[in-house]
Amino acid sequence: MTNTNSRQSEYPIDPLFLDRWSPRAFDGKSMPKEHFLTILDAAHWAPSASNNQPWRFVYAHKGSPDWDKFVGLLMEGNQRWAKNASVLLFVLSRTYNISSDGEKKPAGTHSFDAGAAWLSLALQSHFLGYHAHGMAGIFKDKIVETLNVPDGYVVEAAVAIGTIVDKSTLPDDLAEREVPSTRLPLSEVAFEGSFTGKAD
Repeated sequence: MTNTNSRQSEYPIDPLFLDRWSPRAFDGKSMPKEHFLTILDAAHWAPSASNNQPWRFVYAHKGSPDWDKFVGLLMEGNQRWAKNASVLLFVLSRTYNISSDGEKKPAGTHSFDAGAAWLSLALQSHFLGYHAHGMAGIFKDKIVETLNVPDGYVVEAAVAIGTIVDKSTLPDDLAEREVPSTRLPLSEVAFEGSFTGKAD
């Protein structure tokens, strides 16, 4: 087992997987653009089915003319803390593939592949000394309209990236939640031979 970051794995995994987590307390400082481009570059090297690379990223840096617009696309609960991130980013995915004859066909793994890109982004952020926090609390229809998302693409999630600071900078209710989360036991999520877990 591995012990780090107030977490303990059941088997000896690399500490990176326990040290990576999703805080809300960010310092509100800008990020060098070359750091963010490195993060994006890592994300776009994620694996995807048939190398179709369905992910797309639309982003804004804190202090840019687009910043307030991006913050406004988050639900209020996320706006409270994500406004102090260095970068806000929306992960999109293309729902179709284009065959060799130019025909559009449904892409069954577009969300799965975009998830791989998100993890690559989160890990590269961690390597550079930042933290990335993914969010589902967003206004998807408003994002599509505001950011000119074309037909055939869906909004998957938002991500806030920044430098972590002490949780005392958060409102009290958020500070209470500012701890690395645990996970279900491995036996509840992985089954040999057939699905033997609870259907919930």
